[in-house]
Amino acid sequence: MSRMPRVWHMYASTLLDQRLLTRARRALDRALRALPVTQHHRVWPLVRRLAYLPGCPAPTAARVLRRYLQFDPARAEELVAFLVSAGRFREAAEQLAAAIDDDGFRSAKGTTKRQLLLDLCEILAKHPDDVAGMPVEAILCSAVRKFPEDAGVLWTTLAGHYARKGIHIKARDVFEEGATTATTVKDFRLVFESYLHFEHAVVAAELDNGVVQEENSASILQGFWLADKDDTDLNMARLERLLERRPELLNSVQLRQNPHDVQLWHDRVKIFHANPAGQAQATTYAEAIRTVDPMKATGKPHTLWLAFAKMYEGRGLLHSAREVLRRATQVNFESADDLAAVWCERAEMELRHRNREAAIELIRQATSEPSTEVRARAAADACGEPAQIKLHRSSRLWCFYADLMEARGALEPACAVHERIHGLGLATPPLVLNHAALLLENHRFEDAFRVYQRGVASFKHPHAEPIWAAYLAAFVQRYGASAPERVRDLFEDAVRQAPPQAKKAVFLRYAKFEEDFGLATRAMKVYEDAADAVPSRDKLAVYDVYAARAAALFGALRTREVYHRAISGGGLPDEDARTMCVRFADLETGLREDERTRALYVYAAGFSDPGAHPEFWRRWGEFEVAHGDESTFREMLRLKRTVATAGHAGVQATEVGTVKKRSCTGQQVEDRGTLQPECKRMRVGVAL
Repeated sequence: MSRMPRVWHMYASTLLDQRLLTRARRALDRALRALPVTQHHRVWPLVRRLAYLPGCPAPTAARVLRRYLQFDPARAEELVAFLVSAGRFREAAEQLAAAIDDDGFRSAKGTTKRQLLLDLCEILAKHPDDVAGMPVEAILCSAVRKFPEDAGVLWTTLAGHYARKGIHIKARDVFEEGATTATTVKDFRLVFESYLHFEHAVVAAELDNGVVQEENSASILQGFWLADKDDTDLNMARLERLLERRPELLNSVQLRQNPHDVQLWHDRVKIFHANPAGQAQATTYAEAIRTVDPMKATGKPHTLWLAFAKMYEGRGLLHSAREVLRRATQVNFESADDLAAVWCERAEMELRHRNREAAIELIRQATSEPSTEVRARAAADACGEPAQIKLHRSSRLWCFYADLMEARGALEPACAVHERIHGLGLATPPLVLNHAALLLENHRFEDAFRVYQRGVASFKHPHAEPIWAAYLAAFVQRYGASAPERVRDLFEDAVRQAPPQAKKAVFLRYAKFEEDFGLATRAMKVYEDAADAVPSRDKLAVYDVYAARAAALFGALRTREVYHRAISGGGLPDEDARTMCVRFADLETGLREDERTRALYVYAAGFSDPGAHPEFWRRWGEFEVAHGDESTFREMLRLKRTVATAGHAGVQATEVGTVKKRSCTGQQVEDRGTLQPECKRMRVGVAL
């Protein structure tokens, strides 16, 4: 019967129910020795029950549960929980450390080793006296290396361990190490807030202790400084210094995340702005330019060199500033524009110190083409073409060079620079305008016109528009009166090259020239050509100017021709044609031509729906009230109803899909290969 697990189970259960713990323990031990291992799973639940009985001594329960782990090692957490509840923190910590170190350990509850480590840290931090003798620092430092994502928690735990033991110096060292080695902002904030809380607690404790000591020994030790044990001022200074260092420590963390972030280095320099000696700023700049890789940089790495040089320049150390910029020109920046900015700053610094010739020499050196040896060395370099090879094609450098030469006052060198810019294909419309303006100031008109001509040939619209405007203005001023034929040829060329949307401005300028230096009839011809050439959206504006100038130059009869041409064959959209009809009608009204005015209103009524254009019909009604009679007013009302009915019928036909597309005003349309008769506006226009 000794090998019957059921008998042992009933026997041990009876003893446990009677709380006969010693006899139950011995019976269970005999059962484990008597039964084969394959039957132990029926006995161990009773053993665990024995360990958790209220009367079971903690050492006995611990030994029982530790023995149970030999059967099921995955239940280590159960033993740890029991040891913690029993106050046996050292044993719990040792058991957790063993489970963490065991590579084959797998928790029955699915707890990860990271969580086990955090539980171990909590025990070590909260019970430093109970775990005395354990290598706490070694455990936590190895945990930091193994789980760097929890470094903040682990450093805070280790510092808390020392703080609870009263070793404040060691706690500060741990906090410092955690704050200066944190790799994420989250870990840094956790460590720093714990550090700050620790310093606050130390100061509060010192203040409380100082009050008690002052009350007890004020009469005995008064005025005896050797007996002063108060460190309150020192701790307050530590607290203030910690708060001052927070921006610096946080910036260090961000730089550890990305040491190639240029803006972070600029922010770090600003932190040391209050340093009167300025050594911290210089050291920071030196570290920045040594650390930042231009090919990996986030931002503009050349700004670090420029700011470094400006710092020295602001302190009067011009030689150091020049040396910094000289070294910066040898750096292989990712963009040639960054290198060009360094050269420009180098030259500008010389200009600020009234050394113009040195600035010109620097820019001349920067814009010179690299030698054959340098090109061959760059071609053999596997890292790619350096920025120094492309520097001589920097438009920024050449613009600066041109400004320097123009400010110098020498015409030929300045023109040579502009010619070189054009030869390299770096010319821009502003550079063309500056070059031509320089030549005009020195009365070299033909050279200036050649520059303009080359500019309009090099650029297309809209970039060529300011060049054409300056070219035409200068040419008219120079040859408007003496050689009008040359000016006309230039205007014709400008009109041909201008796109439709830009023709209006050119034609109006052309017509103004004809009015000032040519014939009025030629000006009218230009306006007429403009009305035909410009797109539909610009026609109304052109006809307005055309009509106004015709009235000023030739009177109302010529103005009638302009209006007639606009509304009958001008290609205006309906809205603009209606506007022109109303203006034409106002002109005829002023001339007391009532019948012609009425004919114009009748003509415009054909494409003026009363529902959509009530203003037109209001003006016609006012005209009939002032100049008509009952029959003409009744005729207007009849025509208004007819147009409204036709418009309503057209809308209904559109809804059912049976309406045909109406031709544009003043145009002819083809339908099924046959030419339709002229539209109503054309017929009425001819009658007028």
